[in-house]
Amino acid sequence: MRVIELMLARNDSLVTEFVLAGLTDCPELQKPLLFLFTVIYIVTVVGNLGLIILISLNSHLHTPMYYFLFNLSFIDLCYSSVFTPKMLVNFVSKKNIISYVGCMTQLFFFLFFVISECYMLTSMAYDRYVAICNPLLYKVTMSHQVSSVLTFAAYLMGFAGATAHTGCMLRLTFCDVNIINHYLCDILPLLQLSCTSTYVNEIVVLIVVGINITVPSFTILISYIFIITSIFHIKSTQGRSKAFSTCSSHIVALSLFFGSVAFMYLKYSSPGSMEQGKVSSVFYTNVGPMLNPLIYSLRNKDVKVALRRALIKIQRRNML
Repeated sequence: MRVIELMLARNDSLVTEFVLAGLTDCPELQKPLLFLFTVIYIVTVVGNLGLIILISLNSHLHTPMYYFLFNLSFIDLCYSSVFTPKMLVNFVSKKNIISYVGCMTQLFFFLFFVISECYMLTSMAYDRYVAICNPLLYKVTMSHQVSSVLTFAAYLMGFAGATAHTGCMLRLTFCDVNIINHYLCDILPLLQLSCTSTYVNEIVVLIVVGINITVPSFTILISYIFIITSIFHIKSTQGRSKAFSTCSSHIVALSLFFGSVAFMYLKYSSPGSMEQGKVSSVFYTNVGPMLNPLIYSLRNKDVKVALRRALIKIQRRNML
């Protein structure tokens, strides 16, 4: 926050507030979309918060895999809460206003959590690689110290990327037009409103976004190549089927997240592509955080057992 305040003090923007255009301007879609995204947000909060509590209260889940799941749920819970309340306002208000300071703050935290998620997913892929390819060395390789370092590195990369993007955005001047063609303060819609050169910003977007997509994607790809190779060496058909099932779910979730992010940021930012980008961004901003607890956890036997025990305890307390 201190970084943002210092940057804001140096900015001479003429615009003091922005108007978020929202996902669509069709009146007949407002109520159905309000209901849909309210349900999505409730499921996201309940699923991720429930998973955080479940992992915290069950000591047998205090392992590297669930440590990463804990942080992933925390990230999903936080970053969906950064923009969803303002997004829902768009469906019930004719003009959804956000202050300049509020917009830059939303941009910073949105980018912080999105980039952190990229590297948290990468850490999870590496964890699965060690567990499947080097199971005898798992406890040594994925020690508490290593898990903590990987998690800290994910948040550090998120902070660095968010600071770079927000810092470059604060150097721009916004004059008369203040309607953001999006449901949140994102990089490309803001660049379209600037009345000064955005060349530096576009270069930063290509470099930072390129690094934050290429490095995690390449690491995850290499990890899964080794994982799939190891799975083919499993003699049990049932074991191979179970492993492939787990990997396929993980790969679908990763493809959904990285694919939609790449589509949003690595293509030419024309007005037409921006409309497509808004729809694409729904997948990694709304759908992903809602599905992650299901994909990564609720299909897991240990989580099911922990959840069943928790429900039994609650039921017994209510009976007493």
